Amino acid sequence: MPFLCLFMQFMLLFSRQGKLRLQKWYVPLSDKEKKKITRELVQTVLARKPKMCSFLEWRDLKIVYKRYASLYFCCAIEDQDNELITLEIIHRYVELLDKYFGSVCELDIIFNFEKAYFILDEFLLGGEAQETSKKNVLKAIEQADLLQEVRYVIKPTWEQCQVSFCL
Repeated sequence: MPFLCLFMQFMLLFSRQGKLRLQKWYVPLSDKEKKKITRELVQTVLARKPKMCSFLEWRDLKIVYKRYASLYFCCAIEDQDNELITLEIIHRYVELLDKYFGSVCELDIIFNFEKAYFILDEFLLGGEAQETSKKNVLKAIEQADLLQEVRYVIKPTWEQCQVSFCL
């Protein structure tokens, strides 16, 4: 599935109550501007009716969003980019989260936000699809989890560190 020539500006995940759960910015903006954009987009998307189109023009960008359970996944793309590919990228990310967490929910994102970011970073790089294979992304995540477990198991104690410095 080719995801070529798509440059995402940012991705936001937020709840139906408007709480921001994840944000990934691929363009340099000040914190003040990010907060303003986030507030404006969350209000705009939440105000839309469920039957309305998931695409809207905003400033000089296109906003593509999709609601899954209690979370909205919202992406900003350049005007010439394909909205349907962006919807597919959102869906692919949700599938990856589902596979990893086993039917992902908002609490998974809240309490395991670092994993949600890690999965996103394995999938997208610099706002472009890096790896389209779910299998390859999940394999990389499993390997990172395994490495983290191994490091935790063999983590030296303070006494071991003192002994090694004395030698």
